[in-house]
Amino acid sequence: MPNAPIHRLRSKSLGVPELIAIALGGMVGGGIFTILGIAVSLIGPYTPVAIVLGGLFAALAAYSYVKLGVYFKDEGATYSFIKKSFPNGAKIASLVGWWVIFGYISTLALYAYTFASYAISGTEWADSEIARKAVAGAVIAVFTIVNVWSVRGMGRLEDLMVYTKLLILVVISVVLATAGETSIPTLIRQHDGFDMLNILIVASVTFVAYEGFQLVINASGEMDRPERNIPRAIYIAIALAILVYVVIATGALMAIPFEDIIANQEYALAAGAADVLGPAGSILVVFGALLATSSAISGTVFGASRQMAVIARDGFMPGFLATRRRSIPVNAIITMSACAFALVLAGNLRVILEFGSVTFLLVSFVMAFTNLKMRRQTGSSLLMTLVAMLGLALGTVLIIYFEATTQPEQLVFIGGLYLLLSTAAWAYSSILRGRSVSSYKSKKSN
Repeated sequence: MPNAPIHRLRSKSLGVPELIAIALGGMVGGGIFTILGIAVSLIGPYTPVAIVLGGLFAALAAYSYVKLGVYFKDEGATYSFIKKSFPNGAKIASLVGWWVIFGYISTLALYAYTFASYAISGTEWADSEIARKAVAGAVIAVFTIVNVWSVRGMGRLEDLMVYTKLLILVVISVVLATAGETSIPTLIRQHDGFDMLNILIVASVTFVAYEGFQLVINASGEMDRPERNIPRAIYIAIALAILVYVVIATGALMAIPFEDIIANQEYALAAGAADVLGPAGSILVVFGALLATSSAISGTVFGASRQMAVIARDGFMPGFLATRRRSIPVNAIITMSACAFALVLAGNLRVILEFGSVTFLLVSFVMAFTNLKMRRQTGSSLLMTLVAMLGLALGTVLIIYFEATTQPEQLVFIGGLYLLLSTAAWAYSSILRGRSVSSYKSKKSN
């Protein structure tokens, strides 16, 4: 049997609705609003097809996460699964842990940037990068405070934001589709042609829009009956995300000219709704987008900070990140938020999006490989695990190919980030680990 995780709350705070909300909060956020413009520029009316394929990639990834999550029941998730599955895998686990934590930081930056784009979209500062980055920093700060405040309070707020935003986004999309003067079959007939390679590339880029289901596993210390609640929450959340994304994309395609979606990709729905539905429609879209990105920020901070704390507890990140107050990893939450804001200041939307997709595809492949090794213990299907590995490997190769052929300088930037993260992970595992563990134990004993 696997080792029981060290950290457990006396009173479990999160039920299935809260866990689904955390997963959907992490998924239905900035990703869908960002990928819409990129997808339409590449494949036009076939965007919903790519979104469904991206969801299938996510479901393949989720299979191994669910099996490993139910078996280990450890909030360290990716990092802990590797460490416990491979006898000498601690250093590899720390390396992947650094990658995935920074992947979460990049998605936080993406969500905050998208929140800010919608928040100022109808103002005189709509094109101001300074205003956009200031608002992004402010929203990160707000949800840092919420997560430091209370697990139960965060869960209830997440419920409210997630289920309200889903209702608003679906209503908006249906209204847009109804108001549109065309149809998807008409748009397909008018399109130049069917390009399966580009559809698969967009599906791979879309993967970051489904990142978030893993956050359920990070909450294993705060849930009852993980063996039942983990699979229920993850698979229901992915199915709902696919449905919502397809409805949003279909409504946008039918009501908003392609050139407008591409030109205003950071706030395309708001711009299109203003033209089709008037000012009231634009306000409703903005409100839905703000709820979507807010819940994504909150859910990502919640889940990823717990994984960061577990890695730090083992000495593979600075020891102060492991400190908890009322079971909440306060220092990890604050550090993640600060790093996300730094990335908002330094990066651009497309680099952030594609770094996140590459990272989570790579890490999901590693999880599938880990599940392959542990398949007898986890009760996994060999065929399903191999299919998952093949699909995730294909998605990773397609994103790298896309970057290399369109914007190789971005691939260099992403490669530089991986080199920097890998060097930092090696330094902590080889040089600083003993000092970090001693510091953490000393503080804990005091």
